[in-house]
Amino acid sequence: MAPKKAPAAEKKVLLGRPSNNLKIGIVGLPNVGKSSFFNVLSDTDLGKAANFPYATINPEEARIPVPDVRFEWLCDLYKPASRVPAFLTCIDIAGLTAGASTGAGLGNSFLSHVRAVDGIFQVVRAFDDAEVIHVEGDVDPLRDMEIIQTELRLKDIEWVEKHLDGLKRTGRSLGNNSLADKAKKEEIATVEKILKTLTVDNKDARKGEWTNKEIEVVNSLTLLTAKPITYLVNLSEKDYIRKKNKWLAKIKGWIDTNNPGDPLIPFSVALEERLAQLPDDERAEAEKVPGAQSALGKITQAGYSSLDLIRYFTCGPDEVRAWTIRKGTKAPQAAGVIHSDFENKFVCGEIMTYEDLKEHGSEAAVKAGGKLRQQGKPYEMIDGDIAYWKSG
Repeated sequence: MAPKKAPAAEKKVLLGRPSNNLKIGIVGLPNVGKSSFFNVLSDTDLGKAANFPYATINPEEARIPVPDVRFEWLCDLYKPASRVPAFLTCIDIAGLTAGASTGAGLGNSFLSHVRAVDGIFQVVRAFDDAEVIHVEGDVDPLRDMEIIQTELRLKDIEWVEKHLDGLKRTGRSLGNNSLADKAKKEEIATVEKILKTLTVDNKDARKGEWTNKEIEVVNSLTLLTAKPITYLVNLSEKDYIRKKNKWLAKIKGWIDTNNPGDPLIPFSVALEERLAQLPDDERAEAEKVPGAQSALGKITQAGYSSLDLIRYFTCGPDEVRAWTIRKGTKAPQAAGVIHSDFENKFVCGEIMTYEDLKEHGSEAAVKAGGKLRQQGKPYEMIDGDIAYWKSG
């Protein structure tokens, strides 16, 4: 008798909105360098950088090209008339202060803007500058990180308690028999577990242990602490170049204790602003100084990855383009990012990997080597796939 096949592992549902059009928000206390960072990242002056709290009130939005050596190589190979890289949508959000969860400062407005994004770049100030006032009076990154974590968590607790109260009110008459009653009881149990994670366990929602069913409930609540955070530590240019700062090890320790696994990227807004003003040739020369390389590309890639985004390419003499999709996207939905007809009338995809194309040097050689594959509806896209879609 043939041995039984082991059951396939259940595919993990991702935290966050099931969308390819995700946004990342720049969050932090006032005067930590958020708007200046947004300006150099987006190559604009949309963010209102100023030496007083609440210089930014309405969020600004920009699309940032995501650097990718594969995209550059494909453009060199195909020499297309048009080149369209992948983009990360980035939002500059007003500074948060202690008490925001109860409406202090621009609290309620600020937190609604954070709720509207899918991930967070948290800018942490670790530079001293008497000319740039600090809303709390002095520079202390650990206190600042604690303030933001506390305010986001308090707002989530308030939100979850309110939701739980509503569920319990409508669930008083629940019996045990119907599937709807069972589902409602399971939802109540999950929301209670979320509240326990935030209060008793003292953890952000994204750090809880969740089943797929529970993740669906977490996602329905659009919690602030369920959003991935990338910590960006803003250093003076001198400290960034010499890779030394009195706060860095302490900040790393705080993240390891409070939010283990969250990425930390040191950078310097002062350096980025100086580099941004230079012509390309002078900038390349300036970056030859050891330690003086821009961190913007690394930051953009980290934000893109934090949202579980990947890209596939379409290539030809007219256009080389990177299309952004979420991890786990199937072929028809990936084709639908280009046009809904490609998804609705999907037949198959002809797909090769970037690595195979680079190894063989041309599409014809990839095909001759048997590496061009026809993939149907169940196929799950892999980062770096090169696709040609066939639709009816």
